[in-house]
Amino acid sequence: MKCIKGAKFILPDAVVEGKALLFDETIIGFVNEDEIPADAEIIDASGCYAAPGLVDVHIHGYLNEDASDGSADGIRKMAEGVMKNGVTTFLPTTMTVSMQEIEAALNVVRSLKEESKTWSGAYLAGVHAEGPFININKKGAQAGEHIKPLDADWIIANKDIIKLVTVAPETEGGFDAIRKIRENSDVRVSVGHTDATYEQAMEAFACGATHVTHLFNAQTGLHHRKPGVVGAGLSADVYTELIADTFHVHPGLFSLIGKAKADKLVLITDCTRAGGMPDGEYSLGGQKTFVKGIQCLLEDGTIAGSVLKLNAAVKNFMDHTDMPLYAIVNAASLNPARAIGIADKKGSIEAGKDADIIITDANFGVKKTIIEGEIRYEA
Repeated sequence: MKCIKGAKFILPDAVVEGKALLFDETIIGFVNEDEIPADAEIIDASGCYAAPGLVDVHIHGYLNEDASDGSADGIRKMAEGVMKNGVTTFLPTTMTVSMQEIEAALNVVRSLKEESKTWSGAYLAGVHAEGPFININKKGAQAGEHIKPLDADWIIANKDIIKLVTVAPETEGGFDAIRKIRENSDVRVSVGHTDATYEQAMEAFACGATHVTHLFNAQTGLHHRKPGVVGAGLSADVYTELIADTFHVHPGLFSLIGKAKADKLVLITDCTRAGGMPDGEYSLGGQKTFVKGIQCLLEDGTIAGSVLKLNAAVKNFMDHTDMPLYAIVNAASLNPARAIGIADKKGSIEAGKDADIIITDANFGVKKTIIEGEIRYEA
């Protein structure tokens, strides 16, 4: 048995001090500090936060690796890298490349999922398939030549590994396909890279879509007479992703979005292979990208993902909103876990859940990452 003491514990609805947390592979619960069992292995986290491990449901790459490469060693490297940013569970995210490449990437994650329970890195909960079922008018940095009509049968055939799929519902057969996916699988459907109107987005939600991919980016914007996908995402009871790097979306909107979405806000990174790397030239889906600071762009200036770390997204919300810290952390842990249906085991410090815990400093810099009760990383 292990025990964390001295920390400020970030729970789903509060930040608690003066307690000690007992755990083994799973979380046992809190005791008073004078009730710590004599045989417990003590982790002194005085002056630090103890938070749930973060959950990134939209990340393409890290450390010059990309999920769409279909490389087992690349996924292992990503998993170990993001763990140092406090991520304990993630969905490697494919993009609009050839179906052969997407299927190869799915097979690699499928083959590694069991191994990821014990390796030195974040756990693979499955895959987020962002594309190829999108609208060419809102493709962003995706490759137009590989875009295809929404294929519900293909998604259902891969329901064992796809946790989340981004689709443009207004494309041919989109609404029927969403309904079929939701009736025949546990795959969550996200509206994104879409030219849908507000009304079409709301129809997609009525058909079973439960999620919006990177709010404001690669979708119809908010206008007072045409609310678009942004208006639908803000007003409907659906999970809504946000890339909180202060570049994709102006930080002046963070508070508004946080208040509108509450426990349906999902912070993501949308990180590319350039994440964790120096400024320079990289690639995304076969296209050249250029990274300078927090900006990641194609040659024509199109935004091409990010180099954001998920703990930095939390810090950006800390800096630019007055939201309670627990609510901000929920947006990077419990809310995404709920969004993909794994909150019974992941996403919060609650008795019975996996002991996925991070120790951070006041700026949410990660000092320790604990996964299923084991310290996997120490700064």
